Amino acid sequence: MSQNTGASYAAAGVDIEAGDRAVELMKEWVKKTQRPEVLGGLGGFAGLFDASALKKYERPLLASATDGVGTKVDVARQMGVYDSIGHDLVAMVMDDIVVCGAEPLFMTDYICVGKVHPERVAAIVKGIAEGCVLAGCALVGGETAEHPGLLGPDDFDVAGAGTGVVEADRLLGADRIRSGDAVIAMASSGLHSNGYSLVRHVLLERAGLSLDARIDELGRTLGEELLEPTKIYSLDCLALIHTTEVHAFSHVTGGGLAANLARVIPDGLHATVDRSTWTPAPVFDLVGRTGSVERLELEKTLNMGVGMIAIVPQESVDVALTTLADRGVEAWVAGEITERDDHTTGAALVGDYAN
Repeated sequence: MSQNTGASYAAAGVDIEAGDRAVELMKEWVKKTQRPEVLGGLGGFAGLFDASALKKYERPLLASATDGVGTKVDVARQMGVYDSIGHDLVAMVMDDIVVCGAEPLFMTDYICVGKVHPERVAAIVKGIAEGCVLAGCALVGGETAEHPGLLGPDDFDVAGAGTGVVEADRLLGADRIRSGDAVIAMASSGLHSNGYSLVRHVLLERAGLSLDARIDELGRTLGEELLEPTKIYSLDCLALIHTTEVHAFSHVTGGGLAANLARVIPDGLHATVDRSTWTPAPVFDLVGRTGSVERLELEKTLNMGVGMIAIVPQESVDVALTTLADRGVEAWVAGEITERDDHTTGAALVGDYAN
């Protein structure tokens, strides 16, 4: 005679014990991100940050941002590599925050999985924690959600939110930009975390390339190239602010260089960026050539080798370039700000890329 068994959370596919183990595994990494203002430890219902630290500001403005990593997570899943995707998440969030001149303070994350594999979740958090250290912010909390039935057992996604602070009279942006300012480009580390739907479609689906295949022009496997972590510029940008005059930054993400630069250009002014001042990394040519992707389509989808822009007065150029070089950031003068006429928009790329 059979005995009826009542439904349970575990039977529905949610493993609470695995989730608890994941939390234990990630604690050591979260601890490495702590700032003096952080109170309590991992496991509370909310992360605590001592706001009295903001008393040193005359008029503190809080800056916040939220983002994810997009379909790059699928490359990580296929590669079975989980400890680098967190760098991408921190970069996407905190490099948006620093654009206005804000110092990153703290971040929270959200990890959604089809099935909790504690070691995998801990590896993701390890990457986020390492990214937070590079950005100078604390990881004060997060959430791991198990969604069986909606995601496959190996599927996952990540998102995060961050907060920073800037003195009101030091807020950077369009209001500070003047005609004659220089446009300084900072090199990207590769594709970063945008345009992967196009990249995956071209290289993996249409061309049928394997992530394990070694690509001579890349000098490594395709998977290694695609998982190259997004560069985190937060502390580099803050270093510029502290050493010389900066008028604005632009984080080059979805939409490409011209569209993101145009976001900080005021009415009446125009930013011109000269392609001949740099050579995009081979991966950009690989995508364009393999998929017969037109240059303008590439440029509005990928960063083409520039991950962050600083707009500075001409008298700050030498100090800015020296500061970035001392920090190991490849940077160069890529263009200038001019008066806008009837035939120009906020920003445009001109010329051809250097060979």
